[in-house]
Amino acid sequence: MDLELAGKVAFVTGGSGGIGRAIAKAFAAEGAAVALTYHQHEVAAKQVTDEITGRGGTALPVSLDLTLAASIRSAVQRVVDAWGGVDTLVVNASPAAGPSPDPKRFEDVPVPAWQGQLRAEVEGAFHLTQAVVPLMRAQHCGRLVFISASVVGRGFPGEEAYIASKLALHGLSRTLATELYADGVLCNVVAPGPTITPNLLSKVAPQVRAEVIAQGPAAGRAALEKAMPQLRFSTADEVARVVTFLGSPANGNVSGAVVDVSGGM
Repeated sequence: MDLELAGKVAFVTGGSGGIGRAIAKAFAAEGAAVALTYHQHEVAAKQVTDEITGRGGTALPVSLDLTLAASIRSAVQRVVDAWGGVDTLVVNASPAAGPSPDPKRFEDVPVPAWQGQLRAEVEGAFHLTQAVVPLMRAQHCGRLVFISASVVGRGFPGEEAYIASKLALHGLSRTLATELYADGVLCNVVAPGPTITPNLLSKVAPQVRAEVIAQGPAAGRAALEKAMPQLRFSTADEVARVVTFLGSPANGNVSGAVVDVSGGM
């Protein structure tokens, strides 16, 4: 299926690793020029860029701090200067707050962690989208995709800030879908289930993490899957394929949706 992305510009936050890396590579494979942002992992972002360009694609690593309005403006301007605009924005970067000292006690959630998560996730997404939308309105075409998580529909002790911030993106997306449709801009949310990425190890029990490290990638994945109730993790590529379609001109009328990519969990 031709996603009609040749010559388009995709702006992917958090493109240096995990799901963001797979998304950046998927857009590039379809012919889009890809700006992939990073905050701390500059080396990894350049490695992804080299992977893409080494296969004949076009990519640009862009420094971005979602907590700073000046950094957001600078990142968007750099992409505009390089390629003239932005056709697709994928808001993927997610600075997780991490568990509270006692995950079962909401009252122990650290206030700085709560505020930091909301500021980076919600305010960052707001300011970045606000900077890109005028470009899309002007060309009467654009695609916005926010990356959430399937867990937000169930909740998870110790992840109050993370889940609240992701659900805020659902409301933002639904509102933008309504407002921007007449301007040719579609907006959706993709909610992955547990997905095999380097960050996954940080969210599993220490004994499982040790087993993964000891057994190596193949056996380690099996150990992780046995520890999870659904017994099946998504892959970053599976998530990326959905994001790429929703963020492409081939998506002609899907807007305001939350697409779950978790195997039906």
